[in-house]
Amino acid sequence: MDGVLEDLAPDGLTSAQVAERVASGRTNRLPPASSRSLAAIVRANVLTWFNGLIFTLFVIMLVVGPFQDALFGFVIVFNALIGIVQEWRAKRTLDSLAIVGEARPRVLRDGAVRQLTAAEIVLDDVILLGPGEKIPVDGEVLDAAALEVDESLLTGEADPVRKTDGDEALSGSFVVAGRGSIRARKVGADAHAARLAAEAQQFTLVRSELRDGVAHIIRFLTYLLVPAGILQIIVQTSLAGGFRSGLSRTVAGIVPMVPEGLVLLTSVAFAVGVVRLGRRNCLVQELPAIEGLARVDTVCLDKTGTLTEGGMRLSGIETLAEDPTEEQVRAALGALGALEDHPNATMAAVIEGCPAPQPVWRPEGVAAFSSARKWSGASFADDRGTWLIGAPDILGAGTAAADRAQERGAGGLRVLLLARSAVELSDDAEFSTAQMHPEPAALVLLEQRIRSDAAPTLEYFAQQDVHLKVISGDNAVSVGAVAASLGLPGAEDPLDARELPTASEDDVPTPETVDATFAEEVTGHSVFGRVTPRQKQQMVVALQSRGHIVAMTGDGVNDVLALKNADIGIAMGSGSGAARAVAQIVLLDERFATLPSVVAEGRRVVGNIERVSNLFLVKSFESFLLVVLTGILRLPYPFLPRHSTLVSTLTIGTPSFFLALAPSLSRARPGFVRRVLRFAVPAGLITGAAAFVSYYLARLPPGATLPTEQTAAMITLFTASLYVLILVARPFVWWKAVLVATMVGLFVLVSVFPAGRRFFQLEYGGWQQVLTSLAVAACAAVALELLYRWVRHRGAQTPPLTRTG
Repeated sequence: MDGVLEDLAPDGLTSAQVAERVASGRTNRLPPASSRSLAAIVRANVLTWFNGLIFTLFVIMLVVGPFQDALFGFVIVFNALIGIVQEWRAKRTLDSLAIVGEARPRVLRDGAVRQLTAAEIVLDDVILLGPGEKIPVDGEVLDAAALEVDESLLTGEADPVRKTDGDEALSGSFVVAGRGSIRARKVGADAHAARLAAEAQQFTLVRSELRDGVAHIIRFLTYLLVPAGILQIIVQTSLAGGFRSGLSRTVAGIVPMVPEGLVLLTSVAFAVGVVRLGRRNCLVQELPAIEGLARVDTVCLDKTGTLTEGGMRLSGIETLAEDPTEEQVRAALGALGALEDHPNATMAAVIEGCPAPQPVWRPEGVAAFSSARKWSGASFADDRGTWLIGAPDILGAGTAAADRAQERGAGGLRVLLLARSAVELSDDAEFSTAQMHPEPAALVLLEQRIRSDAAPTLEYFAQQDVHLKVISGDNAVSVGAVAASLGLPGAEDPLDARELPTASEDDVPTPETVDATFAEEVTGHSVFGRVTPRQKQQMVVALQSRGHIVAMTGDGVNDVLALKNADIGIAMGSGSGAARAVAQIVLLDERFATLPSVVAEGRRVVGNIERVSNLFLVKSFESFLLVVLTGILRLPYPFLPRHSTLVSTLTIGTPSFFLALAPSLSRARPGFVRRVLRFAVPAGLITGAAAFVSYYLARLPPGATLPTEQTAAMITLFTASLYVLILVARPFVWWKAVLVATMVGLFVLVSVFPAGRRFFQLEYGGWQQVLTSLAVAACAAVALELLYRWVRHRGAQTPPLTRTG
């Protein structure tokens, strides 16, 4: 069937007709959400390179060594749990957001009005509509009584659309004035909102350079572990006098090469960021999203719902003559507004600004608004006369008032003309504009409500050198006026998107297929009007083709394609369910001012994870060098697992958690892996070489024992690693100084008290040996300082932020 029911009774479908449609699948039930299942989430967080490597070493240590040396394996559990819980929480949120929402439309069946869920509607159902009600399906208007529909969530156009009998009504829109009914023509996946959202609702994870970079480093270290492990097991087994003891020493040398805390700390830093933003009513649906927003250099704003609030407000009244006075004009506007049972957004603003006069004016004849004549009016008793309100180009055609209204409209205001007439209206007669001979009395100036937090937020982004693009379906001049009032650079030159090179609405744009002229226009302008949903998507991709990292904000179904294609999608909490479902970040309290907090949180996470990554990777490369040197020279590995645990805890583990949660205002830059390895590899080789030199020198005196040699190496390693911590913690502030001093104090306590020396098997060979270890560490510190300054100098020459991947 094509959905036409010739014999449809005026009282709606019968129960039998409903049952027949349900049986044939012609219902409004949408296909299930395509987010990942719980099993897929668990697999993605458990079956990783990192977990496989640590688990293998964990099992080996359980078999050949004491349990306390295998505790590192439990990091798998904590890391996987953090990822699973956060992603499952995001999945539940995504699945609960529907395109049309949770409204219960009124449906006419068997001659009775029933409230149903949107999913229970079937093809050919008659749906009753009133002010504020959402339209759950695509349908044909059966009858309309001053019916006006807001389609801004679909088209971006803020002006309500007048509907008459036979017009099409689209799902995802809602009634703002009047009443009516529609017959369901397209339901379920065939409806307009569902088709538009289908392309955008596939589950995707935002790209994370931190996550990808850490995974890349883990794989790289895995390749180093294979030859190092083979060399270590051959040498240590022969030196230890048995396979079991040699295997234990092998794992003791290899485990420090694995930055097991880095992945855990990355997850913790993301999770803490999500919690902090949650307290600001900002829902982060994917952990790395806050990292992504810290990297963006372009934010595309959808004016409606982002810069402006719903509805309008009265900006001012300009009288056109001495008579009537402004007081009389306001009284007339209040009297006209009081006649509206279901005022639209325009009249609602007039009513708010001009309350009904007291005593109330009594109407003797009323002409309701007509989209054909574009005005409404009323004749009032007690010689108050006839007043008309409507479009200036109609009521004031050919007069100076129309020209003046056009000037005001060019500034972005919506302008109505209030006029008087000597002709008395009657309820049962039709009057044309020419019959009324209107005399212009005043211009009624209306403006959109601008969010109070919009201006300071735009100022923040300008200070952070983030480019802003305002993209809207509204008139370009109106959009430009709003943007100009907020001080947006380039707002004085708005561009009508209809002037842009056209592309097929069916083509899915890619950076490689974007028209060069189109990309140049989008890059060169800041404000765009009359933009279609597909053009929004094309604009995002065009900016990406020019190397920009793009965030897109929006609240409507018309925004979902752009939100999905953007590097970071940001949706308003009360907007379309489709927009919320595809966005990585949802501003639940509608506060645009929350975005700076998100940027700051992202910068904190990115900057601090990069900071602590240096600590973990220095340890990895120093351990690799020690394994290679002891293997080549056939020497016992200089550390027990407990030695590595002590040094790592005091110079990496504990400090890294404090550093990862510290404030950071540095702008995120690409090249995470390159920058980290540029410092970590040579720094690790320096500290590893220093520890080996100290170990080797401690072996030279006659009567030297392995415990004294290990202790000498540990003093050097701790001191050199502590200096790495000092370098990474820069710039130094008081709490960082306290942190470093505390770590030194704990090491001294362990070294001084006999119980600590026994537990960690520390044995000092004399003050000469301690001085030698400290001298070697001092040489390493000088080399590390020179390396740090060289890396900082190279970092200052890093190219500007560009899109990577």
